[in-house]
Amino acid sequence: MTLPTEALDIPAPSWRTGDVAMLEEMTERFMEEEVLPHYDRFEKQEMVDREVWEKAGEAGLLCASMPEAYGGAGGTYAHEAVIAEAMGHVGVDGFGLALHNSIVAPYVLHYGSEEQKQKWLPKMASGELIGAIAMTEPGAGSDLQGVKTTAVKDGNHYKINGSKTFITNGQHANIIVVVVKTDPKAGARGTSLIILETDGLEGFERGRNLDKVGLKSNDTSELFFNDVRVPTSNLLGPEEGKGFYQLMEQLPQERLLIANQAICAIERALALTIDYVKERKAFGNRIIDFQNTQFKLAELKTESSVARVFVDHCVQQHLDGGLDATTASMAKYWVTDLQCKVMDECVQLFGGYGYMNEYPIARMFRDARVQRIYGGTNEIMKVLISRSL
Repeated sequence: MTLPTEALDIPAPSWRTGDVAMLEEMTERFMEEEVLPHYDRFEKQEMVDREVWEKAGEAGLLCASMPEAYGGAGGTYAHEAVIAEAMGHVGVDGFGLALHNSIVAPYVLHYGSEEQKQKWLPKMASGELIGAIAMTEPGAGSDLQGVKTTAVKDGNHYKINGSKTFITNGQHANIIVVVVKTDPKAGARGTSLIILETDGLEGFERGRNLDKVGLKSNDTSELFFNDVRVPTSNLLGPEEGKGFYQLMEQLPQERLLIANQAICAIERALALTIDYVKERKAFGNRIIDFQNTQFKLAELKTESSVARVFVDHCVQQHLDGGLDATTASMAKYWVTDLQCKVMDECVQLFGGYGYMNEYPIARMFRDARVQRIYGGTNEIMKVLISRSL
């Protein structure tokens, strides 16, 4: 059997050695034992059991890059990257752990007060709190300045009104970073981030678990805020109006994470397809023996190898503190476009079986498409890149 990590023959970069490599192996074992056997059920029920989140916390897979003082493992983004990639290599991409780890928790770490970090991060590391970030609204997707949800001061509380949609971990999440307008007239300068702990929170409602094309096992929801009162101490940062800048500072890591998820899915798809075409026969020959198959896989392996080297380079840049928004946008757009291309070509090589849900490549084909949309559409990525010209 061709392993995903063997599909491209790319040597491991220096950041992927030592304890990072051990964590990747441990994560793959955890996912194979605790998630994969139940994954078809998770897909049908459209969410992963909360018990699995708690087990992941016990195994040290939640908040791996958070400092030990706040209940984390004291690692870096390298640890988060291999956790996300191990999930992709095993084929449990719909478990929303990576967003919790690499997107939500960093907002608390980077912008939270000491009291906020002590209060929330240990519970996020244990799985007691599951994180989400509520940016997108029915009328505002990639245009974050178009957010309409408001937070109005009422004594020592904010009163929040509005709605969000397409929120990953939306059914499970009980700690949510909400993007709001504290000054609707001030544009980007009127945007703030406020933390909500949802358990027992009056006026907070979860809508339906949205029926998506792919990533079925990941609960994705509508959220509604009807005069929700939260303490003003739940504001992230020392003052209002910093939310847009906080988002801009953290989005490069989110986009890098999406690129990490894309490249590991590509590697798995190639590994599955290489094994299949070596076994499947047509017209008396193996599918791999046809020149068209060889040429298609040669193209995909070449492009995917370029993508892997670029993603690893971006991770190293990020670890060194030098990953800029332009480069992160390049990684997000190009690797997710390639992911969709690879999945489409691999389905074609599987033939009719590639369109059957019993084959993993069919699920991977469905799951890939949203990668070009969330985290900022790939069209927005090109706008950002073009500003560097």
